[in-house]
Amino acid sequence: MYQEERMLHILEYLSKHQRITIEDICRIFQVSRDTARRDLVRLEEQNSIVRTRGGALLSAGPIIIPSYNDRLNTVSAEKKQIGRRAAQLVQSGQRIILDSSTTVQACAEFIEAPGCTIVTNSINQADILSNKQDISVHLLGGQLQSQHRYVYGSAAVEALSHYFAERAFIGVGSISSKGLTSLTVEEGRIKHKMMQQAEMTIILADHSKFGRELFYKFADLSEVDLIITDRSPTPEMLELLDQHEVELWVADQSFSKELSL
Repeated sequence: MYQEERMLHILEYLSKHQRITIEDICRIFQVSRDTARRDLVRLEEQNSIVRTRGGALLSAGPIIIPSYNDRLNTVSAEKKQIGRRAAQLVQSGQRIILDSSTTVQACAEFIEAPGCTIVTNSINQADILSNKQDISVHLLGGQLQSQHRYVYGSAAVEALSHYFAERAFIGVGSISSKGLTSLTVEEGRIKHKMMQQAEMTIILADHSKFGRELFYKFADLSEVDLIITDRSPTPEMLELLDQHEVELWVADQSFSKELSL
């Protein structure tokens, strides 16, 4: 995971828990103490936190979390590469679920499949898709996360139970031997429900997401059908994916075998 992404997650953690320790950062992001300290130094330089002995607190002023558009710009080349490859799997007439992650938004931008129906909890995804010809968009209701422009909560999870799709495209915080994880429980719960409502789960994740664990595990690897990434992970991770019968595509490679449609 890149430093900018870790810093975003640290700020989100602080907004919920008010304080974080060096040990918390090392455990959540699987980084060294030196890396954790460098993250806190940068956040303090931005006046986002107040460093303490062994950790940090919220600053006296309002906490500033990067906007959705700022997050989309992080590693944008990799995300667009993954999104373009994923969009090739969306065919005319299909029923699709898209989550609110920025990598999945990159997929939405490349979808050209007249007659398909798309369910999402993302205002951004819905806005992008509304400008495409002959695509039906269903935007879930629920509690609004206004800064990052998505809905979540029990109402959104309940609404999802009424939809059935061929494919769900899901972004993740991390992928490891423990499964798929997210920073928050709320985000993880809606992602898992999306997976349950689809015949096929396709995970979109750049190479920085492999080999780490975040706060909340929302799914096992055995629940995943395909992962699309920008760079092949370690041999150990490839073996783990093979054990769980998870197919892996690297976005810039050509493929002699496609998923059965």
